[in-house]
Amino acid sequence: MIDTGKAFCTANKQFMNGIRDLAQYSCKDVLVETSLTKFSDTLQEMINYHNILFDQTQRSIKAQLQTFVKEDIRKFKDAKKQFEKVSEEKENALVKNAQVQRNKQHEVEEATNILTATRKCFRHIALDYVLQINVLQSKRRAEILKSMLSFMYAHLAFFHQGYDLFSELEPYMKDLGAQLDQLAVDAAKEKRDMEQKHSTIQQKDYSSDDTKLEYNVDAANGIVMEGYLFKRASNAFKTWNRRWFSIQNNQLVYQKKFKDNPTVVVEDLRLCTVKHCEDIERRFCFEVVSPTKSCMLQADSEKLRQAWIKAVQTSIATAYREKGDESEKQEKKSSPSAGSLEPGSETKEKLLKGESALQRVQCIPGNAACCDCGLADPRWASINLGITLCIECSGIHRSLGVHFSKVRSLTLDSWEPELLKLMCELGNDVINRIYEAKLEKVGVKKPQHGSQRQEKEAYIRAKYVERKFVEKQPASVSLPESGTKGLPQSKEEKRHSGPEKSLLAGEQEPSVFCDSKQPSPGLQLYRAAFEKNLPDMAEALAHGAEVNWVNLEENKATPLIQAVRGGSLVTCEFLLQNGANVNIRDMKGRGPLHHATVLGHTGQVCLFLKRGANQHATDEDGKDPLSIAVEAANADIVTLLRLARMNEEMRESEGLYGQPGDEIYQDIFRDFSQMASNNPEKLNRFQQSDSQKS
Repeated sequence: MIDTGKAFCTANKQFMNGIRDLAQYSCKDVLVETSLTKFSDTLQEMINYHNILFDQTQRSIKAQLQTFVKEDIRKFKDAKKQFEKVSEEKENALVKNAQVQRNKQHEVEEATNILTATRKCFRHIALDYVLQINVLQSKRRAEILKSMLSFMYAHLAFFHQGYDLFSELEPYMKDLGAQLDQLAVDAAKEKRDMEQKHSTIQQKDYSSDDTKLEYNVDAANGIVMEGYLFKRASNAFKTWNRRWFSIQNNQLVYQKKFKDNPTVVVEDLRLCTVKHCEDIERRFCFEVVSPTKSCMLQADSEKLRQAWIKAVQTSIATAYREKGDESEKQEKKSSPSAGSLEPGSETKEKLLKGESALQRVQCIPGNAACCDCGLADPRWASINLGITLCIECSGIHRSLGVHFSKVRSLTLDSWEPELLKLMCELGNDVINRIYEAKLEKVGVKKPQHGSQRQEKEAYIRAKYVERKFVEKQPASVSLPESGTKGLPQSKEEKRHSGPEKSLLAGEQEPSVFCDSKQPSPGLQLYRAAFEKNLPDMAEALAHGAEVNWVNLEENKATPLIQAVRGGSLVTCEFLLQNGANVNIRDMKGRGPLHHATVLGHTGQVCLFLKRGANQHATDEDGKDPLSIAVEAANADIVTLLRLARMNEEMRESEGLYGQPGDEIYQDIFRDFSQMASNNPEKLNRFQQSDSQKS
């Protein structure tokens, strides 16, 4: 029974591991992943309870009864053998005594003595044998009942544990059942819709090709256009084969099957031309000609042929333009006057153009292995923490909730430039120095990639939610809610706060930069935001800093407002990713968007508008950001604010609440974001012209 039970547990564990794998494969479906993870955890607990039951069975029945059989019954058998032997000796003595003749007195005495001795021994052994029988019968009764009672109690505990476990799970199961009922209703509705579409399609006239044709030279995945074309082989037979073609990375490539590596037809589109072909028997043909070879292609219709020809021509023009931009950038880099907004950005800008998010992020110290288990080549990231993760640890991070960790794929998701820079400013080494500072002191062993999921879950929760391994902060300076009023400023600090003072028409200078006792976490975050020090900001948050902390002694400014004053786009992005409110205003009624507009920080204005900043809010002078930008004659910011306002009005008039807006609006904001992250000097026209005037 025990062996069969263990085999059952082994099979059950394989099944449970299959459920966990399925949960991992369903990571994009939160409902499926969460449900399967919960169910697999419950099944694992039941396997543990089963193993405990079998261990108790081993001790209660097998061990006790084997002792009874091997020791007590063996003693009884030895006593029985001795009794049988003495019985036989007594029988022999009786026979011998009966056979002695009367006249042989010597033999009579000898036989009588042997019989007496044998009878005495027999009675003693018989008494001992009867005692052994009685003891064994009594012990047999107690041992069997004791073993079975222990066995039944083990079952009682097993079923109680199972009942308690599933009682906790039952509310979730009922809730899931209700969701599944709704899913069934939705599926039935979707089926009806599909059937209706199917019916409509059947009635549709397909005599003319109505395929939706699109090409996009700025596509996020680099693919300008793709689709099936017939390709004429270069062999003697000139056979035609249907292949999947795409224009990507200034090349024309094709694949035989979906998973095949692409075959390059044209290495560089700048060196080729495209033309119609009307001199062959097949219709809808066109030819792509390069210096080394030509490729004859056939579309399915005239409309598709025209679309492909136009896409190739547009890609050729784009390739020329991009190569020109690259050479211009190279010239700027070689020029000693080329500057950058942030210190240390020169090394970061050495990253090659077109390099993927995965390559850029993994080259940061510590990022080549998972931050929490050490598995090599992690493909996921927590964007608010700035770390890389393996797929299993990313699933655990996702279960913590977005207020602790926001998970994104390094290969499947698109990455905004400011977010990519944020990842490059932090990294696994920086964050682990903060969140694992006390790891050795508390004696906790960090899990490896081969560790059980429960062990990883417990560790990750202790690390990021409970923050058990963060070094405790020394006693904070004794100040009001946020006060640092009256503390001295250094020359460097006054230099930082000077430009804004002139622009803000007499607004109070920041006076938070002082070397007193250890500041509170909120004050530490406030200071680090101005100083563009992301590791210090991450440490402050780890120590419990409120991301929307308010400095009562400095016009109720927040860390996000300080980040604007510091002039760093990445610092603002870090605070926003960690829950900073983009619409909290200071005592003068100015929020981050106001401050960014006053200071002419175009990249920050673009970022705040993308994150839902209210541009209609007015300060104590009754000015909104647009009126401030118009007075300052900052064309870039005026353009952004007016576009955002126009897009907002369009969405409201069309009832598209919560929608991102039209493609032109998104493209313009995307271009500004790229420029703010990669070419900030182009957005500094306002500040540069002002400094030249002065």
